[in-house]
Amino acid sequence: MAITTISSREFNQDAGGAKKAADKGPVIITDRGKPAHVLLSFEDYRKLLDTGPSLLEVLKQKEEGDFEFQPPRMGDDVSRAVDLG
Repeated sequence: MAITTISSREFNQDAGGAKKAADKGPVIITDRGKPAHVLLSFEDYRKLLDTGPSLLEVLKQKEEGDFEFQPPRMGDDVSRAVDLG
């Protein structure tokens, strides 16, 4: 999955190119150099919505014994700023 970064100006000038890039992976659109929006294909968007059952839902279904639970993995490209102050 390729991640593409474009400026909002580039997006405004070539929305079609941004849509083509979104077919290959997320397109990060920046405002003044800072990430502001993400353009996804509808298929990728649907994948984000389909998270499967939560741990609580799985535990409610089983009375005892082992159960299958596969937590979703976060990609290496996910990052966020943390304010420790």
